[in-house]
Amino acid sequence: MNWQIVPTERRHIAGFRDVLDSVARERRYLAFLEAPSAAQMRRFVLNNLRNRVAQFVAIEDGQVLGWCDIVPKTHATLRHVGALGMGVAAPHRARGIGKALLQAAIEGASTRGISRIELLVRADNEPAIALYRGFGFELEGRLRHYLIVDGASHDVLAMAKLENRGNPS
Repeated sequence: MNWQIVPTERRHIAGFRDVLDSVARERRYLAFLEAPSAAQMRRFVLNNLRNRVAQFVAIEDGQVLGWCDIVPKTHATLRHVGALGMGVAAPHRARGIGKALLQAAIEGASTRGISRIELLVRADNEPAIALYRGFGFELEGRLRHYLIVDGASHDVLAMAKLENRGNPS
């Protein structure tokens, strides 16, 4: 294992965008079909850094291989909730990178007061669903015909992980 998981820094912005773009262009895993502009990505990452968001990248020899972030909701009543986003470039999958990224992001989000992590995943993305289940994410619902890619509709699953803080559910 020559890769490592590190908190995202300014110097990772371009690499993060490149990986997001490569995963998006696969047209199978993200709602994006291409990465946002460089300026939008820069704003996203810098805002996350300012707000101490749990945001990590996997790097190897200076190259970004994948990312995972858990971005808190902004409404006062939802600040305990974070939305998960992640991806790993195709040539680097099945090496444990996604698992390590997700572990780092969950731990980072927990230290920042996030007690509920939400995500949407395409219903046909069985490897991702298995990964999330392994970390305690549970199915909360199915959104039918949620995405349309190249004329084909796809269902997505809404999943969430709750951290028990002694509050009644």
